[in-house]
Amino acid sequence: MKNAPRPTGKNPLFETISRLAVLADCWLFRNPQPLRKGELHLPGLSDPVEVLRDKWDVAHIYARSLGDLFFAQGCVHAQERLFQMDVQRRIVAGRLSEILGEVALPLDRWMRTLTMYRRAQQEADALSGPYAQYLERYVAGVNAIIKTGTLPMEMRLLQYHPYEWCTADILAWAKMMAWDLSVNWDTEIIRAQLIRKLGAEKAALLEPPYLDRWPVVLSRQEVADFQGSAALHKAESARKFTGPRAAAGLGSNNWVLSGERTASASPILANDMHLGMGIPSLWYENHLVAEDYDLSGISFAGIPGLMQGHNPWVAWGFTNGFPDVQDLFIEHLRVENGKTQYEYRGQWLDAQVLTKVIQVKDSNPVPETVVITRHGPVINLLSPDLCGEEPLALCWTGLREDTPLSALFQMNTARSCDEFREALRGWTTPSQNVVYADIKGNIGYTLAGAIPIRAKGDGRLPVPGWSGEYEWTGYIPFDELPHAANPQKGYVTTANNKVVEDDFPYFLGLDVGMGNRCQRIIEMIEKAEKLSVEDIGRMQVDQVSITARTIGAVLGKLATENEEIKPVVSRLAHWDGALLATSPEAAIYQVFIHRLIDRLLKPSLGDLAEYYAGKGPTPVIKASNMLGDHSRKWLLSLIDDPSNPWWTIEQGLTREQHLAAALLETVEYLKATCGPLIEDWQWGKLHRITFSHSLGSVKPLDRLLNRGPFPLGGDVDTIWMGHAMMYQIGGSTFVGPQFRFIGDLNNWNNSRGVIVPGQSGHPASRRYDNGIKPWLAGQYHPMPFDRAEVLKAVDARLLLTP
Repeated sequence: MKNAPRPTGKNPLFETISRLAVLADCWLFRNPQPLRKGELHLPGLSDPVEVLRDKWDVAHIYARSLGDLFFAQGCVHAQERLFQMDVQRRIVAGRLSEILGEVALPLDRWMRTLTMYRRAQQEADALSGPYAQYLERYVAGVNAIIKTGTLPMEMRLLQYHPYEWCTADILAWAKMMAWDLSVNWDTEIIRAQLIRKLGAEKAALLEPPYLDRWPVVLSRQEVADFQGSAALHKAESARKFTGPRAAAGLGSNNWVLSGERTASASPILANDMHLGMGIPSLWYENHLVAEDYDLSGISFAGIPGLMQGHNPWVAWGFTNGFPDVQDLFIEHLRVENGKTQYEYRGQWLDAQVLTKVIQVKDSNPVPETVVITRHGPVINLLSPDLCGEEPLALCWTGLREDTPLSALFQMNTARSCDEFREALRGWTTPSQNVVYADIKGNIGYTLAGAIPIRAKGDGRLPVPGWSGEYEWTGYIPFDELPHAANPQKGYVTTANNKVVEDDFPYFLGLDVGMGNRCQRIIEMIEKAEKLSVEDIGRMQVDQVSITARTIGAVLGKLATENEEIKPVVSRLAHWDGALLATSPEAAIYQVFIHRLIDRLLKPSLGDLAEYYAGKGPTPVIKASNMLGDHSRKWLLSLIDDPSNPWWTIEQGLTREQHLAAALLETVEYLKATCGPLIEDWQWGKLHRITFSHSLGSVKPLDRLLNRGPFPLGGDVDTIWMGHAMMYQIGGSTFVGPQFRFIGDLNNWNNSRGVIVPGQSGHPASRRYDNGIKPWLAGQYHPMPFDRAEVLKAVDARLLLTP
């Protein structure tokens, strides 16, 4: 998901902004930036807090108590990112129209339909204990900055003042991020449409296998090592309740190496999480110190603590696990005596009906009604064309389970791999592949999160809600989730690939990513004798695609007499699959796979071809779907199999004829786009990233707020992952690693990081975009951890006082 929706189309508010924007550079940008040096008096602190910003603009916060620490983190976040934070909470609450007008109304209606903020408010009301107090202290810190009256440029431009912060705002944004990483309600409705269009037998040809050459996170032996025979027997005896095994058949990278694999003889952990790229970054780099709490890494602006990084004892990192934690239930609804009811097991039960009024700037208020059954909210509004008229209720762990921020606090303070794994017991959503290491030399992996057990079915398609046959009966027990401790091979790596083999006793899901990124990581690990932090840095920016290498080799053997494509075939025959921004071969490959998928699918699927290739059902909140990975798996299995019936299913052509025709279309496209010379067909001319601001679609604000475009190599299959929507070349929505992290457990001060585009959310600040150049160059900055090392790098000192 992007940081915020991009307003488009005519709207009186944005026409006014366009006129004002000409003046913005003259006066808004000259206003004072957040105070970085000196002293800032803030009511609510118990003791002074020191904020040291180093030369890379990382905020090192030193406090005497945890309460003051989280208060200060709230202050620092709000100083640098208040507009971003306000937009984020308004997205979840469905309150963007209050500041943006009618242009934001569709998004507000979608978010009200999902009821995430309502659930966050319920959780906030039920909180108690120390962690509830820490959240309150963070909230107080944010509100202290709001009360100073020094507001971001965007708020002054839109002429509004933010309402007071509350704990529900924190929990709501955590739910939004969980939503962004959860599957698979969208693929369920697209699959249903594919079956309706093609019939079940033909649609089944579009469900490709997970290729044998792709790695799983844990082998059968590693699964057996952690479960043991008793647990396996117990899980297998529950098979009749869990549904079938997984059929053969958004992303991030992490890996952790034991000391046996490293030059320092201590573990090294690497992580880069892939999310929607915008400006400012979703992440904010922090170092937090108080009492026994000492953490370095990244936080979400708007959430206290750290999401990923290290403390003095343990380092950790995440990738999305992609288990199926969402189901759609087809409901029977009726209105009886003025009440909306739904059928369940022969009875008609009263549904919850919520009617809320959406306030719209410069327009009339709009009421929005949401119907909620035992399964969840009815969500047809999110995609009327795909959902059809039958009511579909969304069952999702994020609407059933509490936000796991208390588990995060326990993770932040763990002193060993064992303690860290125990902290993961409280992690609910999103379900994540978590790798970790401790200073004693241990490494570990856990698939953490609430993964449902179904009484019947595999979550592939929407199911009847009225029968009671397809209910969730519970969650996979934590102790039986995939886990590894100190594996014999000396490493664990995950890259959104399949977690376990098909004979794992519990069903995890059908919609997983391809295994080529993980395959490339393992290829590089196994090739090296010992790896250093510098070696890991080179791995994280590797742009070799095994998929491209495979398809390039097939095309390089294509027999053709066509003079247009002969030189292209010749170049691909000797290509290593590196998707460099300067590479003509990379551009040829990328255009070719789009052309081939399009020519093979469009005749049968029509408009559904884009959805199968990865287009999401709902702009902004679900702009892509996991079938994009399926379409590329399908293409790989197809291209290796000349006898596959899909080659002749529509047009009666052979595989070679289709390949040649798609390649000719590719050449024509590149000539028209980049010029007649092959040397000018560079991937970076088609693959360009713009770091776009929430208001950056409004001219001429785009020139003031956006940064780019910049040519970029790689794609969804490379370790340096960077891609727009899979179903199109280019596009405005870009996904990639906003923060790269390397944790050195031999010397924390030797850990590395890089954040893009920068730490600040203030467009006039040099820190707004100063991370772009090093990020594009594959460079890192040191992450000083010991206070003595921090002091050597200090660039600014701010004292927060009561």
